[in-house]
Amino acid sequence: MEELDIPELTSKQVEELCSVAEEAARKNILSKVPSKKIETLNICAETEGTKPTKLTVDIEVILSPLVEDVDVKELVDKAVDAAFRTAEKYLRELKCRSQK
Repeated sequence: MEELDIPELTSKQVEELCSVAEEAARKNILSKVPSKKIETLNICAETEGTKPTKLTVDIEVILSPLVEDVDVKELVDKAVDAAFRTAEKYLRELKCRSQK
């Protein structure tokens, strides 16, 4: 992700950043695989530092053995991409609000 020139994040903003990233990843996965076919879905978004802020998104997915036509690695990669896109959008919105 490119570096955005945003002010130092508050603890509430860091929490919200992680939350929107996790939710975006979850929605992305559930849009491709029904929840009843997912045995395990763990998503963790964490930040390190406040300026700059480094975001890490970890996803663990275990699908039902009945699901054969889904590439789990690709599913996870796309969910991580969705999380980062949403996080970047959130940070850009914060930047716009701070400039007003």
